[in-house]
Amino acid sequence: MFLEFFYYIYFMDIVSIIKKSGVPRYKQIITSVEEAIVNGSLRKGDKLPSLNSIKDKHEVSRDTVFTAFNELRCRGVIESIAGKGFYVASEDVLLNQKIFLLFDEFNSFKEDLYNSFINNLGDGVQVDIFFHHFNEKVFSKLIYDNIGDYSCYVIMPANLPHTHQVIDRLPKDKVYILDQTHKELAQYPAIYQNFQNDIIKGLNNALYAIKKYEKIILLFDENKQPQGLLEGFNFFCKKNNLGNEIVDSLDHRKPIAGEIFVIPEDRGLIIIIKKIKKEGLILSEDIGIISYNDTLLKEIVEGGITTISTDFKEMGKRLAQMIMNKENVKIENPANLMIRKSL
Repeated sequence: MFLEFFYYIYFMDIVSIIKKSGVPRYKQIITSVEEAIVNGSLRKGDKLPSLNSIKDKHEVSRDTVFTAFNELRCRGVIESIAGKGFYVASEDVLLNQKIFLLFDEFNSFKEDLYNSFINNLGDGVQVDIFFHHFNEKVFSKLIYDNIGDYSCYVIMPANLPHTHQVIDRLPKDKVYILDQTHKELAQYPAIYQNFQNDIIKGLNNALYAIKKYEKIILLFDENKQPQGLLEGFNFFCKKNNLGNEIVDSLDHRKPIAGEIFVIPEDRGLIIIIKKIKKEGLILSEDIGIISYNDTLLKEIVEGGITTISTDFKEMGKRLAQMIMNKENVKIENPANLMIRKSL
């Protein structure tokens, strides 16, 4: 009983509000908590006074106290534990933003995007990265488990269905859509790829080389690849009257001389190169490859792999600028064709 009374007296003095100050009261509560952490009165793991106790002592609304605590929570300074209250989570009061970053998967070009994003955010920003691996249940759980804990949510919905129903649970002014977007997510700021236009443009620029092959084959996994990629491929082939084929796997597909493959993901690229070697075919003479998403390795492998690729470093940089400047815009990140020996 004595310890509870001591706790009440000691920690209630942490919050100080000057009623006639020009500073909003919720900001004074934030400053009080920050100063208590800096001077050592509050340490990581300490419990904060309850919303109601601060409300009653300082004659402010409960919403005012909650607004202050919620901002501190979104920055990662404090955390809430259900049924217990608010606790100090970090002694880094210089943390201005805490960003939730949800990728579909991690690979070399996503690493370029991530590093560019981090390097352009500036100081006082913490980024926590998560992966849903194209799993709808994992996607939903990661978002539901982190509602209210971040100042900003950057989300790659990929081609998962019903993502808008989950994302709509988040504060609408804190959400940014990345890489793929859907019509149901049109209300959110985004930086994205136009997969349909990009593949049409890229293949058109390579048409002079594609025409020397008898058939063009697209490797398309509907569980991972954007629908726009398939639609753009079909449009290009129909417009140019090209023999074509769409396959969902290369495991049982033997490459034949006169074919050119469009490969959107790296595992498929490795498989087709191995099969080409096994069949004794010569790349760019007997058979062609156009890959997606450029990397340093693709500049070297087999003398160079032709790619259609967006600039992931620019995407990361522009995303950081959007968040830091609180821009509510939609930006299409363009893609370019890089012709190399594989074509």
